[in-house]
Amino acid sequence: MQRCSEFKQMNPLLLIVGMPGAGKSTVVRYLEAKGWPVVHFGQITLDEVERLGLPPSQQSEKTARESLRKHHGSVVYAQMSLPAILGYLKDTFTIVDGLYSWDEYLFLKENVPNPLYIISVSADRRIRYARLASRATRSLSSSEAEARDLAEIQTLQKGGPIAIADFTILNNGAEAELMQAVNRVIVQVYKDTKVQERDSSAKS
Repeated sequence: MQRCSEFKQMNPLLLIVGMPGAGKSTVVRYLEAKGWPVVHFGQITLDEVERLGLPPSQQSEKTARESLRKHHGSVVYAQMSLPAILGYLKDTFTIVDGLYSWDEYLFLKENVPNPLYIISVSADRRIRYARLASRATRSLSSSEAEARDLAEIQTLQKGGPIAIADFTILNNGAEAELMQAVNRVIVQVYKDTKVQERDSSAKS
């Protein structure tokens, strides 16, 4: 893979992670509205649900995720998404929505020459569960939300990327507060990227 010659701008890859109900999707939509492309790992799951002929549901998505990883390995989502990620990064900041496992993070770190930043969106569990229960579609009871938490931590290794996040945004309050926190993170990413660009130019 060619590296520096194709990626002179050092556009960063932002990996948005978080437990269900933390507000991850809200952050992704906000960044997408800025015009940055988003690679949705979850779309791979939805496509697999359709391919398997399963009815749309949380259980069907869980079955599809586990089936994909069982038959194609723990980094299948990152592998399938890599061409799109590299293509977008040639032009601009790029967002990954749906990174789950530590293995996926390591795969991207190894195969993406651009700077990677993990942004974790966090909220108190009681608040997350209340949000999940009040969703207009695909709502979850407290027991269902807890079961999903456990499955994502135990089966999908979701805790690793959250634990090692470059930035952690606490989302216990209003959406406006969340967007302010996201803006502060983006400003810092810009600063860090400029430093890396300067250092890279000095070495070349």
